Amino acid sequence: MKIFLLTLLINFLSLCLYSQSSNNKKSLQAIKINSNELVLDGKLDEPFWEKITGIEDFLMQEPIEGGEPTENTIVKIAYDEKYLYIGAVLFDSDPDKIKAFKMRKDASLNTDDRFMWILDTYLDGRNAYFFEINPRGLMGDGLLTSGQGRSLNKDWDGIWRPWTFIGDFGWSTEIRIPFHTLNFDPKINTWGINFQRTVRRKNEEILWSGHKRNQGIYRPQDAGRLTGLNQISQGLGLEIVGYGKAEASKIADSQTEGFVKDNGIDGGLDVNYNITAGLKASLTLNTDFAETEVDDRQINLTRFPLRFPEKRDFFLEGANIFQFATRSGVYPYFSRKIGLQSGNPIPILFGGRVIGKIGKVEVAAQQVKTKETDQISSEDFSVIRLKQNFLKESSIGVLYTRRHTKNGERLPEPLQDRNTLGVDLTLNTSTFLKNQNLQFQAFAVLHNPNSPDEINNSIWDRSARGLRFNFPNQPWSGSLSYREFGVFYDPALGFSRRNSFRRVEPRIRFSPILEKSSVIRELQWEISFENLMSLQWKKLTQNIRLTPISIRFETGDEISYQVIKNFEKLENDFNILGDNSIIIPTGNYTNWSHQIEIETANYRKIVYELELNTEGFWSGNRVEYQNNLTLRPIPGINVNFGYIHSKIDLKEGNFKTNLIRFLADFDITPFISFSSNVQFDDISRQIGMNNRFKYTITPGSDIYFVYNHNWIEEEDKFITTSNMGASKITYTHRF
Repeated sequence: MKIFLLTLLINFLSLCLYSQSSNNKKSLQAIKINSNELVLDGKLDEPFWEKITGIEDFLMQEPIEGGEPTENTIVKIAYDEKYLYIGAVLFDSDPDKIKAFKMRKDASLNTDDRFMWILDTYLDGRNAYFFEINPRGLMGDGLLTSGQGRSLNKDWDGIWRPWTFIGDFGWSTEIRIPFHTLNFDPKINTWGINFQRTVRRKNEEILWSGHKRNQGIYRPQDAGRLTGLNQISQGLGLEIVGYGKAEASKIADSQTEGFVKDNGIDGGLDVNYNITAGLKASLTLNTDFAETEVDDRQINLTRFPLRFPEKRDFFLEGANIFQFATRSGVYPYFSRKIGLQSGNPIPILFGGRVIGKIGKVEVAAQQVKTKETDQISSEDFSVIRLKQNFLKESSIGVLYTRRHTKNGERLPEPLQDRNTLGVDLTLNTSTFLKNQNLQFQAFAVLHNPNSPDEINNSIWDRSARGLRFNFPNQPWSGSLSYREFGVFYDPALGFSRRNSFRRVEPRIRFSPILEKSSVIRELQWEISFENLMSLQWKKLTQNIRLTPISIRFETGDEISYQVIKNFEKLENDFNILGDNSIIIPTGNYTNWSHQIEIETANYRKIVYELELNTEGFWSGNRVEYQNNLTLRPIPGINVNFGYIHSKIDLKEGNFKTNLIRFLADFDITPFISFSSNVQFDDISRQIGMNNRFKYTITPGSDIYFVYNHNWIEEEDKFITTSNMGASKITYTHRF
């Protein structure tokens, strides 16, 4: 087996070396202008725009790969010493049907017409800045990383602004991006650039470069070239972000049957400085996350923990570099282990970070110190990530984490220092068989003991390793992965849903576009086989998943059907509700499940999603349906109602679960918004409400008002357990 895998790896590396040749790229020239000539209003009516030769040689990606777009698009680029300007005219033969519902920063634009672009400022074909807008001036941005699957960190917030105009010709935009919001090499006068436009009512996607279905805007290696950038500057490269906060809260005290009240005024400071053109250092003091959105509530009826996404700004910047062996399901670094315990915040005293590039090496290092509380001691968290790029699309990386806890009594030496080391290798090529993508990934992670019981165990028991082959193309795609997690694998600064297993999973998918059909856009068939075994090769979990049919219609509506055969070996009794009311006994369980999903097109004013599951569940059956209803009566108002209901009938007992979500977004302009999020489930019997008002003074400077309220159901009535109100202002200044 090892010889076979080694032979495959050698052949794959040889293929990468042979096939990584450069292709001819489309080119667009930026023209230097006098900014005094520019009036930013979304209309390209200044004389200099007429003199600039733009691009309009876009091609369809869908519905007809390589086809001529039904609507014309013209894009032009200008710049001065401080700013990059993008002007675009997006013609539309029926402007009354332009879709533009949303205005909130970084909101999903799967509902609207949109214009997207990327800037590969180092021309390395690996990383890029991502931007998108809609006809109402919504701003979305992020950091894009190529690799196994799309990796877009939309929580990066650049300081830039678009102006848009809707007229009888369609819509147009003028966009200003300060050079000091980007990192780039000033010695390079050519960047990678690409553009994509969506005509939503037609579900039409058009691209300037890389129009094939296995290419696209999310692959910097498929971008064109932006030339002519001379004598541009990031400025001093110093950014100061300060905040002030006033907060009042009260929390129910079970001992006194009253409330513990607290209030105060606080503040903090972030300082960012570009050490070099590609390397940025950051320092944060007294970091606060009062404005952070709450987690989406979930009911967990599995034996394993749930992984919630990071939502705090400080930990989201640079998250793309910290990523490790993406798509392999291993997380040796999980930022929610810092400053959070069981979802409750732990004060962060200070933190430092360095992110960026040194030559062909991507660098990310982070140091954070948390404050001692009644529940936990002060801790120091260290993370270092290095990734060496080689060939055209390949890399090898190292990740190191350290968690140091100052608590000699409850956590004796050497367990106060818990260290994790990981190595990952990625070999990618996009020129396999001339124009196909082929990818390979391997990883290994190990850590020192986390408890006294593990001190005498081997490194093999405290490590994880795996590999993955991927063929991400259209209409055929597939993957084959293998991974092992040791008995005591549990990185102190990472996340592991399950350990002590070997897992093999092959998958194959066929998804053709029906270019000649006026009804059906895409069909999809898929089959996968997950075989999870103990380290002694005994079967633990097995899932055979078959998608007999999935249909995406020309209208954008979708329907799919999936059938799954599941086997579970339960080695210990399972307390499914956590209250000992129903215990699933050890044994072997084989069940079938059927799943139907229906979703109407997102660009409609009324959108409905239904997912119906009927399945064998342990010793009995479960019927579950998930409903989502979204209403968009007028632009700027998006209201969503979600309801998940499960009815479980087991030999050991019967029960029902209900989860209700209500989310309302009211966006007055792209800079003024209010949201309300209410969630309830009848397992925890708690209602949680989060209200947030945000006013953006200028990009980078914001005012927040937040109010949270939580209740618990006791004796058929809801009793307040906590509430909190906070106001916060942040101000950013760049030199």
